[in-house]
Amino acid sequence: MIAKELLDPKSIVICGASSDIHKPGGKALKNLLESNFKGEVYAVNPKETEVQGVKCYAKVEDLPQVDCAILCIAAKFCSATVDVLTQQKGTKGFIIISAGFSEENEAGAAIEKHIVDAINAVGGSLIGPNCTGFLNTNYSGCFDTPIPSLDPHGVDFITGSGATAVFIKEYGMSNGLTFNSVWAVGNSAQLGIEEVLEHLDNTFDPEKSSRVIMMYMEKISNPAKLLKHSRSLINKGCKIAAIKSGGSAAGSRAASSHTGALATNDAAVDALFRKAGIVRCNNRQELTTVCAIFMHPEVKGKNIAVITHAGGPAVMLTDVLSNNGMDVPHIEGPKAQELLGKLFGGSSVGNPIDFLATGTAEQLGYIIDACENDFDNIDAMCVIFGSPGLFSNKEVYDLLDAKMRTCKKPIFPILPSIINVKEEIEDFINTHHRINFPEECVFGNALCKVYHTPKPQPEVVETPAIDVARIRATVDRCKNGYMEIADYNELLDAAGISRKKSVEVSKKEDALAFAKEVGCSKDVPLVMKVVGPLHKSDVGGVTLGVKDLDTVAKEFDRLIVIPETYAVEMYPMLDGTDVYIGAIKDEKFGHQIFFGLGGIFIEVLKDVQSALAPITATEAKEMLKNLKGYKILEGVRGQEGVNIDLYAEQVARVSALVQAAPEIAEMDLNPLLGNPRYVTAVDARIRLEK
Repeated sequence: MIAKELLDPKSIVICGASSDIHKPGGKALKNLLESNFKGEVYAVNPKETEVQGVKCYAKVEDLPQVDCAILCIAAKFCSATVDVLTQQKGTKGFIIISAGFSEENEAGAAIEKHIVDAINAVGGSLIGPNCTGFLNTNYSGCFDTPIPSLDPHGVDFITGSGATAVFIKEYGMSNGLTFNSVWAVGNSAQLGIEEVLEHLDNTFDPEKSSRVIMMYMEKISNPAKLLKHSRSLINKGCKIAAIKSGGSAAGSRAASSHTGALATNDAAVDALFRKAGIVRCNNRQELTTVCAIFMHPEVKGKNIAVITHAGGPAVMLTDVLSNNGMDVPHIEGPKAQELLGKLFGGSSVGNPIDFLATGTAEQLGYIIDACENDFDNIDAMCVIFGSPGLFSNKEVYDLLDAKMRTCKKPIFPILPSIINVKEEIEDFINTHHRINFPEECVFGNALCKVYHTPKPQPEVVETPAIDVARIRATVDRCKNGYMEIADYNELLDAAGISRKKSVEVSKKEDALAFAKEVGCSKDVPLVMKVVGPLHKSDVGGVTLGVKDLDTVAKEFDRLIVIPETYAVEMYPMLDGTDVYIGAIKDEKFGHQIFFGLGGIFIEVLKDVQSALAPITATEAKEMLKNLKGYKILEGVRGQEGVNIDLYAEQVARVSALVQAAPEIAEMDLNPLLGNPRYVTAVDARIRLEK
């Protein structure tokens, strides 16, 4: 629980306070004095007796009891200061703006640990160190600007980067976004993003709490906690958008399996956000735009009316919406003709609804009313209205505000003329307390992302029945490393994962005996593969379509002498489309399940979906539709499709297997051959790491 002395202190001291507002200690004091804070303010600076009109103490020992402290002093002085405040002054709220701690060197990390231990000992709470600070509707405990408009129903913003927070606030504020709190957690020595989310979840009040949470993070320290509280908050009615940066090169890893090559940290983050219901954003502009959309009524369907007096922006917005899975449906019929009769000649209502550069506020009202009441195939409206600078837009924007208050369908204002009608837009934002979306394509992409982000996955899901005891017995007897064929076949069978029936032979006579047993012929061709080499195709270690005993003998002799080969695997050929299922364990994220097009194409196309275990067959089936090659799975140009239900069931069984056997570090089923009758694994690799 976060200490009330941090959230709503009755007294605050600035250690390192200054009259120079260009220093952190000076700016932090100025921000505090200009905020809503009504309690006692103290200052500490051995060189001053008064700072910005506030009595200044020479040392912390001279202070009265104080709830919260903001430290803007050198890191080397912070330990002793915190000790005095916690042990003598009853201080439990701390914001340490100072840098020079764990982000710098081991000595700094030791100071940081001492501070956290001291604050924990008294049940206190710490923001920072190495941060820009914290603010809420009670006070501003930060040294940066701008200070946003604080509104209990504004955005709760949690960030790991103070500088990024400044830029995000600036862009959001310029378009009318308001904030309830800003948590710049810096080094997250005690309170990180996950702990703040936990606090927001545990203290959520459906009447008073903000419903929009914005996050910027460069690391995820506790994915399980992030998932738990994000999912809980969203299920309570909140909406969450986040940037997770730094996951490209740093997140990739060299691995021996196809799955390992796919399993970047970024893919795990995508899977985590999807399971939690978080809208993942790629930049500051997108993040603030998504959160601004969250501040409007929810869009219930994908049919959008584009209302405009300028053709170009409407066409571009329509393209973005249509290309990203939303519809701008054609509007026609008697009601459409009735609306057209109320507009100037040359207008069109087919959607986009263009009422020309000469269109009036009254005409905009007619259009919005028709979309609200007459057109059932419209779920939301986007209104593009700027100005060439010849006239004021105030009447239009006042009308727009009035309609937004009365209409049940969401209305999104896109007001691009941020110079020509700057004053009218400022009035729309500041007087009417509205948000502007100045760029139609940025808005369109953000709206599509919001609409297509799935709801959180349930915390408890029903998984396929598998033989856990048999799985545990097999794993327990095996050593670390890649499993032998017989052992991993045992796991697949216990998990109910369909596989081809094969043998592993090290003698030519055994190969010939198996070929005779299964009736090797043109009707029952065989596959022969080396056992040992990692990438069999690369070493010429795969032979398909073996149809007679002479070829069996010749191919055995060729394959068995390939370097690293100690046996040859044989099985009857199956037919179908190559698909793939893989799993990999991450120390923080747990098991990640991958599935998509398989065979050699996995290396080229990387057309896969990923999810964190557990994943159900229903979830997998829905995710398969997101594959670029989904049409291939459905069957194209006379080629048989893949039984999607069976494929999704196999994905769920792999998920259940790795949960029963968390020692599975990497697993590849590549390929599985799929057709309408079966989806069967023909090659597998499983590596244990106990």
